Parts: sequence; C-alpha cells; structure tokens
Amino acid sequence: MVRQSISFTEPNENWLKSQMESNEYSSKSELVNDLIRQARKQQVQINWIKAKLERAEKSGFTNDSKAEILKESKSRLNDRIQIK
Repeated sequence: MVRQSISFTEPNENWLKSQMESNEYSSKSELVNDLIRQARKQQVQINWIKAKLERAEKSGFTNDSKAEILKESKSRLNDRIQIK
C-alpha cells in the first residue's frame, strides 16, 4: 500500500470526522479509499453514458452535441442533488 499525506479544507475535515464518529469507517484512510472506489465506479458509468451519447449523436438521434446533452444532464442532476 502506498502512503500519502493530504490536506483537507475545514468543511471536508469536519465531514470526515463526522463519518468517523458515526462508526461507518474505522479510519480516514478506509473512508478516503471508499470514496475513491465510488468515484472510479461513477467514472465507468459516465464513460458508458458518453459512449451511448456519442453513438446516438452519430446515428442522427439528436441534433444536440454531446457537450450540450452532457451539460443539460449535469444541470438536471445538480438540480436534484444539492451538496451542501
């Protein structure tokens, strides 16, 4: 395992501490590794969606560009999920 030293903003540090206090994770390392795994899984899903959009765009399914579709999708998602 590789050892790293990282710095967190105060809000992120407070959030990490709250997760630790809830006994969800036994260490910050475990928590950060879990977050990275989740982000990696999400990236796989994003890549799949991008590929689907690209195929649809090339098939004449829509006149919108991939960038326009992604922008609208992200906007809709952000409207539903507000991170505070």
